[in-house]
Amino acid sequence: MTITEKILARHAGKKNVTAGDNIWVDADILMTHDVCGPGTIGIFQSHFGKHAKVWDREKVVIIPDHYIFTQDPHAKRNVEILRKFASEEELPHYYDVGTERYKGVCHVTLAEEGFNVPGSVIFGTDSHTCTAGAFGLFATGIGNTDGAYIMGTGKLWVKVPQTMHFIVDETLPEYVMAKDVILRIIGDIGFDGATYRAMEFSGEGIHCMNMEERMTLCNMVIEAGAKNGVIAVDQTTNDFLQSRTDRTFESVESDANSVYFSMTRYNSRTFEPMVAKPYSPENVEPAKNLGEIKLDQCYIGSCTGGKVTDFVAAAKILKGNTVKVKTCIVPATTTVNQLLSTEKVDGQNLKEIFENAGAQIGPPSCAACLGGPQDTFGRLNHDEVCISTTNRNFPGRMGTPNSKTFLASPLTAAASALTGKITDPREYLI
Repeated sequence: MTITEKILARHAGKKNVTAGDNIWVDADILMTHDVCGPGTIGIFQSHFGKHAKVWDREKVVIIPDHYIFTQDPHAKRNVEILRKFASEEELPHYYDVGTERYKGVCHVTLAEEGFNVPGSVIFGTDSHTCTAGAFGLFATGIGNTDGAYIMGTGKLWVKVPQTMHFIVDETLPEYVMAKDVILRIIGDIGFDGATYRAMEFSGEGIHCMNMEERMTLCNMVIEAGAKNGVIAVDQTTNDFLQSRTDRTFESVESDANSVYFSMTRYNSRTFEPMVAKPYSPENVEPAKNLGEIKLDQCYIGSCTGGKVTDFVAAAKILKGNTVKVKTCIVPATTTVNQLLSTEKVDGQNLKEIFENAGAQIGPPSCAACLGGPQDTFGRLNHDEVCISTTNRNFPGRMGTPNSKTFLASPLTAAASALTGKITDPREYLI
């Protein structure tokens, strides 16, 4: 069996499963946030009873992160619904905005707080829940109705997906990041090329990545239609988890005779900085070919671009230089935000580098990644063109429908901020 099949079999109480099987799966974690949480709670209470209790209060994690630093009354109402529900249910894992417990982007918070335990099953009412698969577990996004059912029972009816195996040989060049790797793969297979399949990644090019880069890789499998992304546990995984969780776990690996839907092998040296043009993550082209495209804004943040690794990469480009367009720096979490003042590049901390370059630093959150109300930090307006480290670029994703978003790595985004047009970061690194 593959990693995905082994985890699902274990959580279904079966010795083995085969792709295509329909099984009841026990959940280890249900995660929701301020966008989908109120709907999930409403369905839960309408079907299980207004005063019903969740199946396991230790396994429900609620993280407001999307529309929180805004004066919009509807956004504030959503947070109030979460706050009231968490209080009534006495949920210990509610990270309330405006308090010391507030963290930030849910996908990064799950990792930082030690919820991403290898071999486990995480369901989340957010399509990018698949981020957690970087830790050798099964994680997938679900709708509000499924979330409500899990909230009441701790189970979900799941079809076992086929697995597509992607092997990346050799260490990645310094100018290539996980974002470039996944954009290349999505461009190769298409936005529907992995529909309801698992995408498993292996090879030296994958295991040379730190956990934050692996999270970026698994985060965007949904942009190819995948059910989940997964990477086998190694020492890098164990080192990351050591200080973050004391939960015991049993990691799994795919068997040598596993049956895959497909197997694709890449050599790391064939990768280069990539950009996804509007209006799809599959509409990719090398950054070097897009130098005539002028920009209004550069956005470095979100679950795919707001981690420490992302900001260190951007700082290497921005240090000692000045941006030519509005540049937004948005830490994914409060922890990352704090590290901006301590993590250094060539003796200078990240915050100073960004401020000296003329960038604006926003509050830890999803911010403009999902558009948001008019007062959302970094939101695009009118006909603005933006290069962004976020994960989607369909019409209106980061603001008004007539704005345009080009997806890229932090290296490419930072290089582009310095020139005011899409720029291959190799111009600053080589």
